[in-house]
Amino acid sequence: MAKPSALENLTQALQCLPGVGVKSAARMAFHLMQQDTAGAKALARALDDAVVRLRHCSCCYTLTEDVQCATCVDPARDQTQLCVVETPADQAALERTRAYNGLYFVLMGKLSPLDGVGPREIGLKRLFDRISPEGDERVSGTPIQEVILATNFTAEGEATAHVIGQALKGLPVRVTRLSRGVPVGSELEYVDVGTIAHSFIDRR
Repeated sequence: MAKPSALENLTQALQCLPGVGVKSAARMAFHLMQQDTAGAKALARALDDAVVRLRHCSCCYTLTEDVQCATCVDPARDQTQLCVVETPADQAALERTRAYNGLYFVLMGKLSPLDGVGPREIGLKRLFDRISPEGDERVSGTPIQEVILATNFTAEGEATAHVIGQALKGLPVRVTRLSRGVPVGSELEYVDVGTIAHSFIDRR
């Protein structure tokens, strides 16, 4: 069996990106190799640097270069609010609205039994420990008073929000959900800032 060429390996590697199929990956590969070799080298260096330097925040599990991210260590943030999102990209989308000034917990996924993603894979125990008054992952002495479920309005996101909401019923916290101003089936990363801001303000 012939060994794959460098171009084939590059095309295959590019397909790991979301929404990138064989044709799109091939088009990117040819562009980088034919028209932008400097950009290809810069991309390779940036990817290598990111893989080495980025880690998960020890408190909220978003991506950061430090043990704790800038949000978690910011004393100006509201320590009584905890917003639960699926991914760091969703957190970044909410931050751009400037409508929220509390803390975050990033699930790094959503419940999807068909894909083998259950409560353990998305860190629900860590989330409950973070919220529980007796939990061993409390960030500060200030108790969480409100948990905002900001998972995406997809079937899996709704199921994840429902499971979390049900599990928190026995704890002394207010559980709210983003308003339906965010279109059903959409992902926060791609929703316009104004819509997200209104959803936050009108949460229930």
